[in-house]
Amino acid sequence: MARLFEMESLSASYGGSLVLENVNFYVQEHDFIGVIGPNGGGKTTLLKIILGLLKPVGGTLTFNNELLNSNSIGYLPQISTGDLNYPVTAMDIVLSGLMIRKKVISRMTSEDKRKASTVIEELGIKDLARSPLSELSGGQLQRVFLGRALIGNPRLLLLDEPGNFVDSTFENDFYEKLKELNSRMAILMVSHDVGTISQHIKSFACVNRNLHYHPSHEITNDDLLAYGCPIQLITHGEVPHTVLKLHN
Repeated sequence: MARLFEMESLSASYGGSLVLENVNFYVQEHDFIGVIGPNGGGKTTLLKIILGLLKPVGGTLTFNNELLNSNSIGYLPQISTGDLNYPVTAMDIVLSGLMIRKKVISRMTSEDKRKASTVIEELGIKDLARSPLSELSGGQLQRVFLGRALIGNPRLLLLDEPGNFVDSTFENDFYEKLKELNSRMAILMVSHDVGTISQHIKSFACVNRNLHYHPSHEITNDDLLAYGCPIQLITHGEVPHTVLKLHN
């Protein structure tokens, strides 16, 4: 399979302090990779580097020519509840995903609106197209912002903690939708919930300043320790519970 991008000996910093160091990593077509690691370990920084929002201070990032030329990357950031009273509709948000591809600010065309309507219908929110954001539930909002990421038909989809804003009734539908999308695009998903995403992804990338790639959807406590990923491991069962490391 073709590689969409490749990082070689890449490092990134904020204010002179290294956040990522000597990262070697690539993503291929139809990969579905869960990015895990402790808070402040560099997960979101990894996404910012891919999006071009942050320049590396060392190493290289090389994109597949087709990905680079079409700017075909969809991005679902962490959703902030602070912006939900802004007077825009679900349709407005989905359409805004096309603005990055326009060379100048212009009115949306009938073709743009057709694309937005198609995405909205695919995500099951057709009846909400004219609804203001303040009237939507967490799961509905997640579908709206996912629509914004998908309207350009990306080859690579970046998700930053998508489970944070998903209500329990939509969680299973959301991951089933990602599985369907993975048949036509690669997905890189940042998450703290290893137990949940391990049921859906194909492999893991553990990020804690360095990056360690784990080529399986199953990951153990020993793996996490070996990769230097001190995160909380959550498992699912008859009674929801959290597994913590034994005290010495």
